[in-house]
Amino acid sequence: MERPGEPAVYIHGHHESVLRSHRRRTVADSAAYLVPVLEPYMKILDIGCGPGTITAGLAGLVPQGQVTGIDPAAGALEAARAFTRERGLDNVCFSAGNVQALEFADGSFDVVHAHQVLQYLGDPVSALREMRRVCKPGGFIAVRDADYAAMSWYPQVPGLEEWRSLYQRVARSGGGEPDAGRRLLSWAQRAGLPDITATASAWCYATAEDRAWWSGLWADRAVATEFATLAAGGGHTDWAGLKRVSAAWQEWGQHEDAWFTILNSELLCRV
Repeated sequence: MERPGEPAVYIHGHHESVLRSHRRRTVADSAAYLVPVLEPYMKILDIGCGPGTITAGLAGLVPQGQVTGIDPAAGALEAARAFTRERGLDNVCFSAGNVQALEFADGSFDVVHAHQVLQYLGDPVSALREMRRVCKPGGFIAVRDADYAAMSWYPQVPGLEEWRSLYQRVARSGGGEPDAGRRLLSWAQRAGLPDITATASAWCYATAEDRAWWSGLWADRAVATEFATLAAGGGHTDWAGLKRVSAAWQEWGQHEDAWFTILNSELLCRV
């Protein structure tokens, strides 16, 4: 259920295990659907930029343009600045910001991009309207979000179904929608966005390296992040339940034939 006017609740927090996941994201695996419309001169707003890996990739694709990354977390912004400094990028900047009250004039950007953001908002429709406000006529709004109910894995470790159910309860208690992917098109239509192209792509973790990385970070997230605090503090589970979920992730990662797929929905809207 949408909750107009309520602030976003980012249920993961910014523990190292969360940033470990975000630091691995690139334009190639997280924003490939946007690349064909980019031009070297464009001005891009990257909302919810986190540690800046996607932001930096976008900056490299618009060398005569400018990319602005915004995020509400000071620590994430510092990590993003350090990441882009190390790569010598001079056409990117970062600042604190809130997608539901953007501090930019109307029509400021050629592209307004948000990756894995709308699922955490109480009112994603109003956020899309705000993104449209700061987008130039003829520009693009690009959003991509996962869908937890559509995630699939093998083998069927029982504790992972417990994890998914727990995650969905915690996310919705904070006003978000963990199955955002299937709702993106509906939200965009309700926001009045024109010329919508809807696509989907997936992340897949099936190599030994990927299994160790993915299972390890979620085993840590289950017991050491803001998610764990909200899950236990909100009465959704107890410490024993969190440890059980963490152990399930560790068990899954030990299977040589383990496979995990995350379906992501994408929208590219011409304004």
